[in-house]
Amino acid sequence: MWGRRKHARRSVAAVPELCDLCGRTFPPEEAVCGHVADSSAMNPDDPLHDGLRRVTACCEAHLEAVRAAYRERPFVQEELWAGKIGRVLTSGRPVLTMTELACRTGLDEPDIRRAIAWHNERRRHLDG
Repeated sequence: MWGRRKHARRSVAAVPELCDLCGRTFPPEEAVCGHVADSSAMNPDDPLHDGLRRVTACCEAHLEAVRAAYRERPFVQEELWAGKIGRVLTSGRPVLTMTELACRTGLDEPDIRRAIAWHNERRRHLDG
């Protein structure tokens, strides 16, 4: 009788992790991970975690060094808000009013205006 041929299972190789400090690669089970405050970090799956960046290191000492570097960086609230606005404007249905933008971002109108001003000033500075 003709039977189904069993396929050999291929083991899927784990994608190695990369240390955010030294760049060394290592197996995922050796990773030391944490989160740092970063106003440029947008979480596509959970907007409540916007502003938190997951960092990975090869050891506790490197994780602490990465955390220390992020503590030195300013957390710019307007940058975080601009990221939230950008996510809404580039996904889903178009935003037609300021009220709708406020509802979809969770921001109020003054914060939206501050974020837009921050974004525009940054663009002017970057463009020359």
